[in-house]
Amino acid sequence: MMSAYQFDAVQARDGLVKAIRTLSEKQGFSRVVLGISGGKDSTVVAALCARALGADNVYGVMLPDGVQADLDDSKRVCEALGIQKRVVNIGGLHEALNRVTDQAEDTAEEGEFSIPRSRQSAVNVPPRLRMTTLRYIAQALDARLAGTGNLSEATVGYCTKDGDTSCDFNVLGRLTSVEVVKIGLTMRELPKDLVEKTPSDGLTGRSDEENLGLRYRDIHLYLREGTCGDPTVDEKIRRKEQANMHKRRMPLILDPFEKAGE
Repeated sequence: MMSAYQFDAVQARDGLVKAIRTLSEKQGFSRVVLGISGGKDSTVVAALCARALGADNVYGVMLPDGVQADLDDSKRVCEALGIQKRVVNIGGLHEALNRVTDQAEDTAEEGEFSIPRSRQSAVNVPPRLRMTTLRYIAQALDARLAGTGNLSEATVGYCTKDGDTSCDFNVLGRLTSVEVVKIGLTMRELPKDLVEKTPSDGLTGRSDEENLGLRYRDIHLYLREGTCGDPTVDEKIRRKEQANMHKRRMPLILDPFEKAGE
């Protein structure tokens, strides 16, 4: 198990650049599309892809849901790296989904079930709409969709199934949130304040750590050292990891030939 003090950020950075380039050559693609949120993960992924494939071949898409307070941060990332950029506002899509599913007003006809208003379901709508939009753009450009989720988020399930978990390749999937920051700080082309920016989902108005009730530092230590030093916190992380394993695996395929009791 890798300890924090053994992590070589430069080696990991260069290894990912090489891996992206190798995958590009193997699969025959030269363009990459990714969502740019202005946070550390998408910022670092954009920089790695730009180093691997050239800035002109990286398409950063900003996807506000109506009004996004930190949209300027996303634009700064694209401008700092010199990558292609586009703003696509998904607000209209979100409003349309509310209308057709009767979430705005319960108009179920007789004999139809009604759709309950669910805060958690509503929170996960924007990531799924963003995924659909990014897939559309990537296919239109004959490009691959790069994922930006990290290992810390995946471990505790802080991600949306069929949303930000959906991609053609995941750049940061084996790195903790702490390690992503370390890599970002080795890249002089990136604004330091964005690499160190407090992570937030941009949906609830709260930081990731507030939503999780956990510190990313503790998740990092749990993954790399086996414990964060607090058994109670370790158990909380372990329970979240087990409960959210379904987000990290392909859908379960049922076996019609399995014998009863096996």
